[in-house]
Amino acid sequence: MITGLRSLTGQWTVLVPVLAIILLVFTWGRDLPGAVVALVTLVLAGSVLAAVHHAEVIAHRVGEPFGSLVLAVAVTIIEVALIVTLMVDGGDKSATLARDTVFAAVMITCNGIVGLCLLVASLRHGTAVFNPEGTGAALATVATLSTLSLVLPTFTTSKPGPEFSTVQLTFAALSSLILYGLFVTTQTVRHRDYFLPLTRQGEVITADDHAEPPSARTAWISLGLLGLALIGVVGLAKGVSPTIEAGVKAAGLNQAVVGVVIALLVLLPETIAALRSARRDRVQTSLNLALGSAMASIGLTIPAVALASVWLSGPLVLGLGPVHMLLLALTIVVSSLTVVPGRATPLQGGVHLVLFAAYLELAVNP
Repeated sequence: MITGLRSLTGQWTVLVPVLAIILLVFTWGRDLPGAVVALVTLVLAGSVLAAVHHAEVIAHRVGEPFGSLVLAVAVTIIEVALIVTLMVDGGDKSATLARDTVFAAVMITCNGIVGLCLLVASLRHGTAVFNPEGTGAALATVATLSTLSLVLPTFTTSKPGPEFSTVQLTFAALSSLILYGLFVTTQTVRHRDYFLPLTRQGEVITADDHAEPPSARTAWISLGLLGLALIGVVGLAKGVSPTIEAGVKAAGLNQAVVGVVIALLVLLPETIAALRSARRDRVQTSLNLALGSAMASIGLTIPAVALASVWLSGPLVLGLGPVHMLLLALTIVVSSLTVVPGRATPLQGGVHLVLFAAYLELAVNP
């Protein structure tokens, strides 16, 4: 019976991504009735769970930190495609879409995912243990990218409003790519051990010994299915976005809430994968996923929208307002204090979650 259940689970994780792509083909660009929206939402949730499953298969095969990097980059590339598509379709109202989505991704990952993982790991294992060298390097990169891309446009004077001039936008895009490339090289080549999980005694865990890694064939199949699942997640999220926008408008909420909801949907696979790692006392893997996603979101989105701005006629507003800049600064300070000891208690997790709750509250009630 157990074997049968495992077989059914394997079939389910294969069928759902394929079903998501089929549903995406038939619903793309169409106005969806309520029943179809409900079906799309159900398949979207299944695609999220399937993506997490296949990401974990790949991670088990290639090891850390490559596994978390695969999921972070895959999600972000498709997220960038979604942002650019929505900007092309949205006109002037999409001028702040890239800013809102990237900032939402930073707050969700650095406060929401990090806070949940630290809380879960510390409650389950006493303290959450991670490598401050690797996590600190990731946090420094996220802080620099966030400031260059989302704070500086508010203070530059070459162009009216919180926008970059063409030269400034080009510099920000190139800087984002260079920093992200340097980080990936550091994470996977020169200082890979900084990003591996630690034991309670501070020793690096180079491999998981709880199960044999899957075969290369299985990993390649999971990689293909992961791509299908993520395309389904992002594409179906775009399909239900008009319903989300209508609900936000009917509720009298700020337009930025749309970006928050879409970012939450897109980042669900990474959130679930990070929480599973935290439960297994692999907090470093959780932080790799969270901070790596924030970094990839900025490092790939800003160059993409900079390139897209060549043919987009509307403005591209990247600069944050005073309230969001304050939240970003507080997040960087608190994250730095969390990272330095290399250990965290439920208090640190709670602090990050309160910051995330403040961000959500201010998004709903600015």
